[in-house]
Order: sequence, then C-alpha cells, then structure tokens
Amino acid sequence: MTEGSAPVDSAVARSGIELATAAGTRRRALVAFYTALAAALAIWGPILYWMVVNWYEEEDYSHGFLIVPLALYFAWERRKGLHEARIRPSWWGLVPLAASVATLTVGTLGVEYMTTRISFVFALMGLVLLLLGREVFRVLAFPLGFLFLMVPLPQSLVNVISFPLQLIAADFAVDVLYWLGIPALREGNIIHLANSQLFVAEACSGLRSLMALTTLGVVFAYFFRKSVVERIIIVVSAVPIAILVNGFRVTLTGVLTHSFGEKAAGGWIHETQGLFTFSIAFVLLLAEARLLQWVFPESWRGGNADEEAA
Repeated sequence: MTEGSAPVDSAVARSGIELATAAGTRRRALVAFYTALAAALAIWGPILYWMVVNWYEEEDYSHGFLIVPLALYFAWERRKGLHEARIRPSWWGLVPLAASVATLTVGTLGVEYMTTRISFVFALMGLVLLLLGREVFRVLAFPLGFLFLMVPLPQSLVNVISFPLQLIAADFAVDVLYWLGIPALREGNIIHLANSQLFVAEACSGLRSLMALTTLGVVFAYFFRKSVVERIIIVVSAVPIAILVNGFRVTLTGVLTHSFGEKAAGGWIHETQGLFTFSIAFVLLLAEARLLQWVFPESWRGGNADEEAA
C-alpha cells in the first residue's frame, strides 16, 4: 500500500456513504410522496369521478380527457430534470396545501364544484413542494399548472360568458350576411332571414371552441418551444381566433339556411361545420406561429423540455 492511499480510500468511502445516504433519502421521500398521493386520490376520488362524468356529458369540456395524459407526458419529457433535481422537502408546501383545504371546504359548504375540483390541483402542488422540494416543483410547475385546464367552469360563469359570445357571433354573422347581399336582422340572439330565422343558442356561443382552442393553444405553444412572450401571444390569441371562427360558423349556417332552408343547417351538416371551423382555427394558429417565426427568427429554437427544465 503506497503512502497516501489511506486518505484516498477514506474519501472514496465517505463519497460512497454520502451517495448511499442521498439515495436512501430520495427513496424515502418518493415513498412518502406516493403514499400521500394515494391518500389524496382516495379523498378526492368522488370529486374526480363526477368531474370525469362532466367531461363525458358536457361536450364543452370533452377536451378534459386529454389534459391528464398530456400533463403526464409533459412530466415524462422532463424526466432528466427530475432525475437531476435534488430532493429537499420544503415547508412552503403548506401554503398550497392550506389553499387546497380552504377551497375544498368553501366548495363543499357552498356546493360549488369548480372550487372543490381546483382544490385537488392545489393539493398536488402542495405535496410536491412539501415532500420533494422546490427544485422538483420547479421542474413540474408547467405540468401541474396545466391540470387547471381540466376543471370545468361553473354554470354561473358560463351563463355570464356565453350570452355575450352569442351576441358577438350573431352580430358578426349579420354584418357578413349583409355584405353578401343576404337580408338579415338581429333581434337579441335571433337572426331574422327573409324566409326563416336562425336562433344562436348557447351551444352556438363558441364556448366549446374557446375552451378547446385555448387548451390547444397552450399545447401548441409548449411544443413550439418559443420564448415566454411568444408563448403568451399564441395562448392569448386563441381567444379571438375562437370567437372569429365561431362567427364564421354562424355565418355559414345563415347562408345555408337562406339558400336551402332550415333543415340544411341542422343535423350532421351542423356537426360537420363544427369540425370544419375548428380545423380553420388550427390552421390560423399554424399561420400565426409561422408569422412569429418570421418576426422573431432569433428566438425560434428547437431542443427539448428536459434541457429547459435542467
């Protein structure tokens, strides 16, 4: 044994002990987190079940079925950052947990479903921060925040939003129909045509397209990996695009009703219009992304989410 080998062996041994200790700490933290997660799923199980039923029964929120798989994919894509993040439990996790308890209590007492459902997302955030620490939370911040999109809006808020959207769509349709030479008059959310009338119902308010396109805008902005400003532009622009496209849909319905009668604007034709106009909205998002690429060429980059998270 050469001189100085003992200190080297001692340092190697200490390093091995430290690694083993860190691995053990990480393992215990993960066990604690998964145990707490299982408990949270048991507590919020009935609330989550009825939320899924809401997705199934209300077409406006059918995009909710995509939210959880996408959030899991976003988390999996950041696996490198998660592996490198140090697990250091933080007492700051008590803040979102307190918000979770508060929103769950208020929602339960007030029979307000949105509040009780949001409380589950707050609970997830609190558990990650409390048991895994700020570094892990920073990596998972986007997937966790994305889960808010799975929560349906309360009917009281839908009623406030949908009627103005109906009037906007009706006004847009009347203006375009007049420009096309088709006589039309709006009275509330009813469009009077020469030989018939078109009722812009709540289902035609475009709220479904607005919710779905906003979700699509978030996913679209994420995968294009633009700068923060450009991502915000893409997400925010999904709102006027959805409103514009819905106005076009109502206009198209008015043209069909005027030309072929009320039956021509209903049934499978009406459903086909929805798919067609949503495709137009997606194309507009693509065109906007190309325009942003031309305006901000220096920030158009590739890479993957792992690199960002790291």
